[in-house]
Amino acid sequence: MKEIKDFTILEAVSEHPSYTMLRVTPADGTPLPAIQPGQFVQIAVEAPGVFLRRPISVNDVNAEKNTLDLLIRLAGRGTSHLCALKAGDSVNIMLPLGNGFSLGAKEREGRLLLVGGGVGVAPLLYLGRRLREEGLKPEFLLGARSAADLLRLTDFAEIGPVHISTEDGSMGEKGFVTLHSVWNEPVAHIYCCGPAPMMKAVAAIARKKETPCEVSLENMMACGLGACLCCVENTVKGNVCVCTEGPVFDIKMLNWE
Repeated sequence: MKEIKDFTILEAVSEHPSYTMLRVTPADGTPLPAIQPGQFVQIAVEAPGVFLRRPISVNDVNAEKNTLDLLIRLAGRGTSHLCALKAGDSVNIMLPLGNGFSLGAKEREGRLLLVGGGVGVAPLLYLGRRLREEGLKPEFLLGARSAADLLRLTDFAEIGPVHISTEDGSMGEKGFVTLHSVWNEPVAHIYCCGPAPMMKAVAAIARKKETPCEVSLENMMACGLGACLCCVENTVKGNVCVCTEGPVFDIKMLNWE
């Protein structure tokens, strides 16, 4: 069930010059709603000239502490305002939105590979945590331009093995995630989020290996409710709104070459 409520910021951590992690909790003390990995929220931006909420992936959830982590990339006026918020500030959030990654399938008891690039790593932390809680064995393959652009590595490492690709070779293997040696070993299931070219390249690998693969699309979203049609994606079922039918899709549903 969707909720719109005020949250109090407990922590505002600058992960990188272009990224800020906000840890928030419901201002009224009520429990967080059930949130699935891959779902997102819409945050109201109280800044001059900004009228629309900003869609942000759920980075992590701590049900015991009743906290929600949101990793925000500095991209414009709205996200600039969000990245400047401090502990003690309040934000209004609509959540949870969209459909998340699938969980719990017995056939995924083999090697699970969670592939992320850029801010696309955000939903993979909570996904990995949930998979591990189910007794499964997630591994992460994270890509970035350089070591300085990699985010929350310690948190990922607490969940499962972390494989790194950097374009400049400053950490892990040099090159794109699709060239990493981790692909030399069998994989039971692939989960992916990041720039569209990266996800399409990962999807191509998955098809070649006949490996199930889910991707979280990052289409531009405005309303988050399927009303504005900003985020339409062409699928085997026709054009659908990513914010309501996704953002997570099985690659079999997408008309990707």
